[in-house]
Amino acid sequence: MDVRISPAVPGDAVHLPEIEKSAAAAFRSIPDLAYLAEGAVMSVAEHEALIAKGNVWIAKSAEGTSMGFLSSERFGSVLHIHELSVHASFQGGGIGRQLIETAQSWATEKQLSGITLTTFSDVPWNAPFYERLGFQRLDTSELSPRLAAILREEAHHGLPQDQRCAMRWTASK
Repeated sequence: MDVRISPAVPGDAVHLPEIEKSAAAAFRSIPDLAYLAEGAVMSVAEHEALIAKGNVWIAKSAEGTSMGFLSSERFGSVLHIHELSVHASFQGGGIGRQLIETAQSWATEKQLSGITLTTFSDVPWNAPFYERLGFQRLDTSELSPRLAAILREEAHHGLPQDQRCAMRWTASK
């Protein structure tokens, strides 16, 4: 499958909620988290705002079909991933890995110290996936105030705090 990763442009934002919703359908396979498949996704306006900051990448087929995306935001010397989603029709083909590798290359080129994210600890396509790409789980004592606040906010919105973790990938110097 020919996949092209490029920076997202404002016109791409309209496709991202559908991709995010499709990707979330995978949670139906986990009874305790199945409700996430019906949950809210980022709005087109939220996607547009992140695209305007310049840290959103989109995966498209050679024909121009939007297949997946990674949205992130820079906080000082760290890039924080808000969302990584691959449309259900294209999952399992390495698109998520390619999007992460694109963000890692960008962070290295910009001489950032690393990349952070929050995710589910035991969902196979969450923390275990990121660990295979070089991310490490952070202990509570290692959390920056920003990451601790994100985890608190997620708990406030109903995500099970005991199943969430923060992770970090450290860029090579």
